[in-house]
Amino acid sequence: MAFTAQELEAARDRLVPDVLAPGLRVLFCGINPGLTSAAAGHHFARPGNRFWPALHAAGFTPRRLRPEEQDELPRFGLGITNVVARATARADELSDEEYREGGRLLAERVERWRPAWLAVCGIGAYHTAFGERRAAIGPQERTVGGAHVWVLPNPSGLNAHWTPKTLAQEYGRLRAAAFEGGGAAGR
Repeated sequence: MAFTAQELEAARDRLVPDVLAPGLRVLFCGINPGLTSAAAGHHFARPGNRFWPALHAAGFTPRRLRPEEQDELPRFGLGITNVVARATARADELSDEEYREGGRLLAERVERWRPAWLAVCGIGAYHTAFGERRAAIGPQERTVGGAHVWVLPNPSGLNAHWTPKTLAQEYGRLRAAAFEGGGAAGR
């Protein structure tokens, strides 16, 4: 779905509703909505974003879902939220203070909804939101709001260091831990 420049600009600072339910196995957490996602009203909606293909390739879903099908995720034990709720054109428009406050609010959200795993899609966002400068991609020692934490690569098409294949492999490691191994497997 293509949006005009005017429609995208009108989506700035708009919120995209979380996809939450009690008892999720994995709550995926983006950095913040981009303008395309905000205009569409769906997470990871920008063409070229590799979240939905990676989710399917890793075995989380039986088929590749489209962003407008995000409300089907809870039946697979999955949900989506963001570190920072407001939409921007680029993540570098967010301040460190917004990330830290977003991390605090995210911990409260996780504590309330109690997913088994919180999967933060972006190492930089995780570093800043939680002050974990030495964290690396993969499972973390700490918990957030009582949930195990796994840091995933940012699925943006701009993150060329991770190919679709390697993204799917890392998402697959999380799926194995969350659905097959229970606790913090893979450390």
